[in-house]
Amino acid sequence: MDFHKLSVGEKVFKVINYLIIIALCLSIILPFLNIIALAFNPGKDAEKGGIFFWPRIWSLDNFKHAFQAASIGVAFKISIFRTVVGTIASVLLSAMAAYALKSKTLPGGRFFMMMIFFTMLFGGGTIPFYMLLKSIHLTDTIWVYIIPSLYSAWNLIVFRTFFQQIHASLEESARIDGYNDMQIFMKIIMPLSRPVMAVIALFTAVGHWNDWFTGAFFVRKESLRPLSTLLQEMLMSAEAMRDTLNQAAGTRYDLLLKIQITSNSLKMATIVIVVTPIILIYPFVQRYFAKGVMIGSMKE
Repeated sequence: MDFHKLSVGEKVFKVINYLIIIALCLSIILPFLNIIALAFNPGKDAEKGGIFFWPRIWSLDNFKHAFQAASIGVAFKISIFRTVVGTIASVLLSAMAAYALKSKTLPGGRFFMMMIFFTMLFGGGTIPFYMLLKSIHLTDTIWVYIIPSLYSAWNLIVFRTFFQQIHASLEESARIDGYNDMQIFMKIIMPLSRPVMAVIALFTAVGHWNDWFTGAFFVRKESLRPLSTLLQEMLMSAEAMRDTLNQAAGTRYDLLLKIQITSNSLKMATIVIVVTPIILIYPFVQRYFAKGVMIGSMKE
């Protein structure tokens, strides 16, 4: 509708909406631009202040320091492997389980859904979870990143809700044509479920890529540390080194002036390294979000 044809109240409402949306966008974009500026600026110079959305001195020292770890190449491979394999396996298995649970003829279906929902409200705790992983020999293996996260109660519920919106006549027609359950799922349900699968896949991939907790607490082998865990350890080491130097240097500011990388600048570079792959992937699935956000909003 033409803006000029709107009433005064409608114009005011639209203007206020646009201002709120612009303010929300700026609240997200401007802090990230500041992070990028600090990441590409020498840390010692950044401590003087005055850097907002553009580096005062362009430098790659922060990134060189982040990538100088000998095991960072292996960490990248571990992160890529767990993200790709974990996301594909989790989305496929969760979708299959949700397809079975959405059936009204499934014996005990209501009980299973109640138990799945129960896991969203209560957890066993970190120590019992570690003892369970150790008893089934998953600790210190690459599969500790994948197998425990194959199923998510939230993902199951979202998948089930979406599948329930697909008209039952499609399945009935397929069964008349001789399709079994697996054929119906692979050839009918999955093609119609691309929006929800893309959304769940992105959320799952982000969770795998950003997860540093599993590598820090359930893996002791250096060769199995993912990128996020390695960068987290480097960041903690940098902060500890800064505190040590501040205590040891005392009034000898010449020692501190030689250090161009600070814990804060390394933190900003770490954020850019971790976030960049997700930002590069997001445009390819963004078109599904408009459909995926409507999941569960309509009922026949």
